[in-house]
Amino acid sequence: MTTETLSREAAPAPAPAPEPARPRRRGALVVGVVAVVVVAVLPLLDLSVPGVLPGATWTPGTMHLIALCMIFAAVALTYHLVYGVAGMLSFGHALYFAAGAYGLAIVLQRSDLPLLVACALVLVGVIVLANVVGAISLRVSGVSFAMVTLAFAQAGNVIARRNMWGATGGEEGIGLTTVNVPDALVGVVNTRNMYWLALALLVVVYAVVTWVQSSRAGHVVEATRENELRVRVLGQAPYLIRLMTFAIAGALAGLVGMVYLLLQSQAVPTISGADFTIEILIMVVLGGVGSRWGAIVGAVTFTMLNQRLSVLASSEAVESLPTVLHVPLSEPAFILGVLFILVVLFLPGGIAGGLRRAAAGLARGTGGAGRRAARERRRLEEVA
Repeated sequence: MTTETLSREAAPAPAPAPEPARPRRRGALVVGVVAVVVVAVLPLLDLSVPGVLPGATWTPGTMHLIALCMIFAAVALTYHLVYGVAGMLSFGHALYFAAGAYGLAIVLQRSDLPLLVACALVLVGVIVLANVVGAISLRVSGVSFAMVTLAFAQAGNVIARRNMWGATGGEEGIGLTTVNVPDALVGVVNTRNMYWLALALLVVVYAVVTWVQSSRAGHVVEATRENELRVRVLGQAPYLIRLMTFAIAGALAGLVGMVYLLLQSQAVPTISGADFTIEILIMVVLGGVGSRWGAIVGAVTFTMLNQRLSVLASSEAVESLPTVLHVPLSEPAFILGVLFILVVLFLPGGIAGGLRRAAAGLARGTGGAGRRAARERRRLEEVA
């Protein structure tokens, strides 16, 4: 036996190659497709979840509530692109959502354009608005950026509330003119169609956000969030990439606002204020900052609680409680605030982070049990 042979035998075995991420991605894709199919067939089923849903899944009220959850999940995904990916804390994201809703309502009211043409026209306007606001706001960063975006949002809210140019309807808002809207999207009897439209919107927004985040520009904007100076040294342009991300998120939010108008048949000033942006921020933080599906889960959880807690607050059970309990429980905002505080304190990373840690702990426990069983088998083999 030669020295070379001995050295080869004595050499340590090569480390196993890390598992490729492709199987995990494929598994996530399968889970996502199954989830979409399950949600799509809910209106065809007679399922009831007492205390959560107002009725069976085929009833218009339940379909409307789930559709609203999907619309807010879509707008939370657009904010995830701004805050979770790019790290830009904007207090004006509601501006683009409101611009989409109000813009479509005004165009349909004052023109004879078909729905799709009107949507395209409004989308172009929202893109221009997002680029202008972004170009100005991104000249500063941090708290200053948040304050500039807040100023733009408040300006939009004032325009909506004051009924400037007689176009927005003031405090009462503006209704949907259905003359050029397809009959399949109008009326309670067509709630199922609006439900499926909201689901299709959520899938499209998720696909676009995933594509942007996975692209080269998405990687650069994430690197800019971590260390802007290093990105500049590498020859990239952080300002332009951030502006592009900001504009894409604004355009998607405007598109979501148009579908919101079709579902609600009205646009009101509350969707243009900073309070609505804060609600979107809470949805993202509640689900888990940086997680796409976490943004969806957070938005659905927040919307469900916000809608159903109002019913609980006016129930006889709460009315009969002592004052010390009746007063806070009759305010849904108080309960949501307490829930948000508890999530921030005890679930770092939000709901998504908590579930990931639970899954990792379960995997470690399963792996540890497997290793112990393997050691026991080897010991028995040695004894035999």
